[in-house]
Amino acid sequence: MGNRLSKIYTRTGDDGSTGLGDGTRVSKDSARVTAYGTVDELNSAIGVVLACGLPQPIEDMLTEIQHELFDLGGELCIPGSELVHETDITRLETRLDGLNEDLPPLKDFILPGGGMAAAQCHLARTIARRAERETVTLSHHDAVRSEAIRYLNRLSDLLFVIARVLARSAGHGEVLWKHERRKRG
Repeated sequence: MGNRLSKIYTRTGDDGSTGLGDGTRVSKDSARVTAYGTVDELNSAIGVVLACGLPQPIEDMLTEIQHELFDLGGELCIPGSELVHETDITRLETRLDGLNEDLPPLKDFILPGGGMAAAQCHLARTIARRAERETVTLSHHDAVRSEAIRYLNRLSDLLFVIARVLARSAGHGEVLWKHERRKRG
């Protein structure tokens, strides 16, 4: 492990720049900082989901995902590093398939809701989508491994399925979009 932070503020970012993991200084609004910052935001949003009190298997799964997101943030913060791997993506897909297997097929769109944990999980899902978009934007300027983008894509799908599971397990049920609620004409 590298140096421990004994002092939280350094004043080195007062000019609007920040240091990447390799020591390079960049603007705080660079595509790279935006991408890994949103991954950090996603990790925090998953922390809020975890604070809702979840079934143990889902809590364990989301805790492991938090560690993987920290790895992904590190990969985005240190150009050229490889911290997210194909096995991480495959694990997400396996979990997704396993959880989705017991859910009824979707016939309608689902609105974010279904209890506090499910709603927070939907919020995390939307942050995952934004992190994915911002990582794609970064890939137009700098090298980004496809595993990073694919991980975020699968994670957002998994968070959607977890939200469905949480809504059902809490007894709230899923909130379906009522597309016929408006009278046409």
